[in-house]
Amino acid sequence: MLYVTGDRSAAEQSYYQALVVAKRQDAKTFELRAATRLASLWRDHGKRTGARDLLASTYGWFTKGFDTWVLQDTKAPLDELA
Repeated sequence: MLYVTGDRSAAEQSYYQALVVAKRQDAKTFELRAATRLASLWRDHGKRTGARDLLASTYGWFTKGFDTWVLQDTKAPLDELA
């Protein structure tokens, strides 16, 4: 929501904090969602390499469930950044 209102810095902080919390809790799906949002923000602001690296490393943990919406939602921007 912060990104939509134009507060890119606050949005980036929020997504990064969500990523840190998900990592600490070993919540891979939540980490993937936070990484997808953060990578989208980075992509939109010219940080394509960082966005791709973040998504690729997070997406790479998964070995099954590729037909689920959460992995499909990450695959599309990852393909775009490749």
